Amino acid sequence: MIETDIELLKGIANTLRIHSIEATTAAGSGHPTSCCSAADVVAALFFGHMKYDAKNPHYYNNDRFILSKGHAAPLLYAAWAENGFVPIPELLKLRQFGNDLEGHPTPRLAFADVATGSLGQGLGVGVGMALAAKQDKLDYNTYVLLGDGEIAEGSVWEAANLAGFYKLSNLIAIVDANRLGQSQATMFGHDINIYVKRFESFGWRVETLDDGHDMEEIMEVLSGVGLDERPLAIIAKTYKGAGVSFLQDKDNWHGKPLNAEEAAKAIAELQPSAKSGLGVAIPAPTALPAPNLAAPASYPAISYKLGDSIATREAYGVALARIGEVDPRINAMDGDTKNSTFADKFFKKFPERSTECFIAEQNLVAVAIGYATRGHVPFASTFATFFTRAADQIRVAGISQSNLKLVGSHVGISIGEDGPSQMALEDLAMMRAVVGSTVLYPAEAVATEKLIEQMATAKGVCFLRTSRPKTPVIYGNDEKFPIGGAKVLRTGDKVTIVGAGVTLFEALKAADTLKAEGVNVTVIDAYSIKPLGKKEILAEAKKTNNTVITVEDHYSEGGLGDAVAGELSSEGIKVHKLAVVGIPRSGHAAELMAAFGIDAAAIVKKVKSL
Repeated sequence: MIETDIELLKGIANTLRIHSIEATTAAGSGHPTSCCSAADVVAALFFGHMKYDAKNPHYYNNDRFILSKGHAAPLLYAAWAENGFVPIPELLKLRQFGNDLEGHPTPRLAFADVATGSLGQGLGVGVGMALAAKQDKLDYNTYVLLGDGEIAEGSVWEAANLAGFYKLSNLIAIVDANRLGQSQATMFGHDINIYVKRFESFGWRVETLDDGHDMEEIMEVLSGVGLDERPLAIIAKTYKGAGVSFLQDKDNWHGKPLNAEEAAKAIAELQPSAKSGLGVAIPAPTALPAPNLAAPASYPAISYKLGDSIATREAYGVALARIGEVDPRINAMDGDTKNSTFADKFFKKFPERSTECFIAEQNLVAVAIGYATRGHVPFASTFATFFTRAADQIRVAGISQSNLKLVGSHVGISIGEDGPSQMALEDLAMMRAVVGSTVLYPAEAVATEKLIEQMATAKGVCFLRTSRPKTPVIYGNDEKFPIGGAKVLRTGDKVTIVGAGVTLFEALKAADTLKAEGVNVTVIDAYSIKPLGKKEILAEAKKTNNTVITVEDHYSEGGLGDAVAGELSSEGIKVHKLAVVGIPRSGHAAELMAAFGIDAAAIVKKVKSL
């Protein structure tokens, strides 16, 4: 780095500030002061340090940048405008409907790998990206810019813990410690030594920028990236609104744009030393071999015998190991439950493609999202109830259009003696609510295996629910299970019973009991909850007095019953729900299903009442 380059970078930083102010003033909303505090670091990264192809943000060996403090989006957009990727006039369309330069970044933009702005998520995604780089034998670094306010989020420390454990020397966290939060000063203000001690305690190498606006100091610290095997945290003492005298380090400016007069005054201060980044030579990424992440033409065949008894959670493990043999994209992550989710079958067979994330479910999901950004197909598993801890990460994964695969085991009261804290009874509702999600609930092994195959080739957030009890194989190995379909297993003229998972077998038992009494009912396996097999269910319901009974091992809100009612009520179908109501307790699965009215006897009783 020659001396004159420092002056150029300082000038580019001021240009980024000007763009941020102009864009937010034009929009009438935004966070210009949060952009100003990080402008020097971003200028140094994008125009003096990172290796990337500015014309091809998706190039597989580009250094990656995650703006975890997503409210500083105008700063990110300004950087990609000054490197020539975004036309500069577009910046003034910030936050306009129909424009991809939104209030917080999303992957509608080629240079945004994930949606950010729900604070505390960026570092976990960065961990996944850094792990993927090592697995793919690529030398790109992942840089995550965090605000000091979001350091209060526990998910940040889950990520820091795992990065230190796996010694991710290709991961760099930069904390923009500008002291001021939204409503008051941040927890530790400018006492950056507290952040130093915390990152060090998690196994990170830590460097400080006592003046996070000193370009020479910034470049000197960045020159030490990758010096040892530890991840690097850079704690930068900065000032909110830096560079503008009437904004710098002042309260009550968070999330407030400048009016036209204030903007003109601020720009007048910045303009004399501002310089353009257009045409600046950006270091090129290394031309290493691209990883093989191609989907196979087909998967190995399965072989089950009708009547075999196997839990769907075990079938998941078998399926993942089977498709992993031919699909190099498949990766597995788990949260220290792999011997119960049966993900350990994949871990043992493919340790190089397996990541233990330990008991930190927010980070488990974030790491999987990070892998997905790099072309991998991550399957993350744990007890389904624990995914509720990561609801925000999953929600934002939907916004990111992430190719995320989640498998939750130990669902419902049928897990038995472990008690209500371990029983996933809200998971279908949560996963159905995620934008663009696919929600699957197989009843037996063949369906599980075939649905895992489809999850691997489908796009977007997919969730598959597995059960603890063993269930008999009822489908042939060649049976197909299209997403959005359903299986009609019995036909009758009185009522249509829709079950899924363990309740399908209760419905079949009920159908046999009723048939012996001269009452014929239809039974449907709703293995696809979202999208629902509406066509099949509606066709059968019309043959049974427009009457449907749903039976589910889930709370009555948001699960199978609501899915069926939501799709069929407009068609004049009456839907009666049998579901778990109230707080469960420990007991045998059969006792609990009887007590909460979702077993065969309860179904028979309901049919007769109708």
